[in-house]
Amino acid sequence: MFDALRARLYRIAFNLFPAYRGTGARVTHIDPDWREIRIELPLSWRTRNYVGTTFGGSMYAAVDPFYMIMLLKTLGDEYVVWDKEAEIRFKKPGRETLYARFTLSDAELEAIRAELDRPDAESIDRHYTVDLVDATGEVHATVRKTIYVTTDQSKKA
Repeated sequence: MFDALRARLYRIAFNLFPAYRGTGARVTHIDPDWREIRIELPLSWRTRNYVGTTFGGSMYAAVDPFYMIMLLKTLGDEYVVWDKEAEIRFKKPGRETLYARFTLSDAELEAIRAELDRPDAESIDRHYTVDLVDATGEVHATVRKTIYVTTDQSKKA
């Protein structure tokens, strides 16, 4: 129950944090174990561009931090996680509320740990893709994130 309350408080904090609030998006769900996050990005005066569709910068900013934060929360303090690279592909103009769902599987987390536990491993790059979709599931943009992960050697002793 405490984890559920903590996840709810994080959701509220995201939605109040000025940098995220400025995107026009809202975090609608955070799993207590940080394996799933859902957001929505409404078309509004704050997210509308010159031609009346969702501003591409709002689309990207709405999804930007989540895979990095999810990995930080799920891997633990002995790992260092950074955003390294991003790419966005626009497929269709956003003329309505868009949604994104971020997920991490146990297998993915185990693969990261196993790869970094190898004696010769210094760091790895992991690639994650998230789609911004409308209510019918049609994809309007796809964002591909590259996340850098390494171990914090000072905490492994």
